Amino acid sequence: MTMKQIADWALDTASKRGAGYADVRIVDDRQRALATKNGKVGHAASSESLGIGVRVLVDDSWGFASADDLSREAVDRTAVQAVEIARASARVKEHPVRLAPEPAVKVEWATPCRIDPFSTSIEQNLDLLLRIDAELLGVTGVTLAESSMRLGRYEQWFYSSEGSDIHQTRYITGAGFAAFAFAGSEIQKRSYPNSFGGQYQNRGYELIEELKLVENARRIGEQAVALHKADRCPEGRGAIVLDSSQLGLQIHESIGHPIELDRVLGM
Repeated sequence: MTMKQIADWALDTASKRGAGYADVRIVDDRQRALATKNGKVGHAASSESLGIGVRVLVDDSWGFASADDLSREAVDRTAVQAVEIARASARVKEHPVRLAPEPAVKVEWATPCRIDPFSTSIEQNLDLLLRIDAELLGVTGVTLAESSMRLGRYEQWFYSSEGSDIHQTRYITGAGFAAFAFAGSEIQKRSYPNSFGGQYQNRGYELIEELKLVENARRIGEQAVALHKADRCPEGRGAIVLDSSQLGLQIHESIGHPIELDRVLGM
C-alpha cells in the first residue's frame, strides 16, 4: 500500500462527509540520542513513530484529528473525526476561514545526505563517544568529560484535496563534547565544536566524520586546564571580533528572546 493510497482514503472520506478542503500529512520520524560521561554511557535512546494527521475545512472552520494506525479503518475513522471536530468548531467560530488561492504543488525534496545516520549502529556511535571521553580524561587536570550525539530522520508525505503532492525527507545530525577542569573553587569548561551542545546540520553522518571529534579532544582538554592560569580579559571600550557561534549566541539572547510572541504580547 502506497502513502498516496492511504492519503486518498482520508481525502475521499472527508470529501464525502462535507469537507470543502482537506489535507493529509503522513509522518515517519526516527530519532537516536546518545551521551557518555567520564567514559561511561550516560544516556541511550532510540525511537521511531509513524502516523497520519488529517485537517479539514467544514463550514468555514478547521478540524483536525490524528492516528498512529494506517489501516483503512483507522484512516477513515480519523477523517470522520476531523470533520466532526470542524463542525463543532463552526458552531463557535468568530470569523470564517478563507484560504488564499494557491496552485497545487507536486515536488520531492530532501536534505543533502551522503551517509544515512541510521546505517551506523548504536555500538559504533557509542564507541566514538567513549573514545572522545578517553582522550579528554587523558589530559592531566580534566576532571569531567561529556560527549553526545543526536541523529534524526524526518520523512513527510503531504497530500491535499486541491492536488498537492509533496514528499520531503529531512536529516539532522549532530555531536559535540565538553571538558571540565575543577581546581579548588574554580571550574573551567571548554567545548567543541561550539558552546551549546555540539554542531548540528541538516545532513547525514558524514558531518560526524568531518568534525574530527577524537582528533580535537586532547587539544580542547588542554585548553580547559590552561584556562585556570589564563590572564583575565582586558577591560575597556574597543572593537571586538566575534566568531560565528558566539555571534549566533549573542543574537539569540539579546534579540531572539525579546521578540518571542508572549513577550511581545506582554504575557
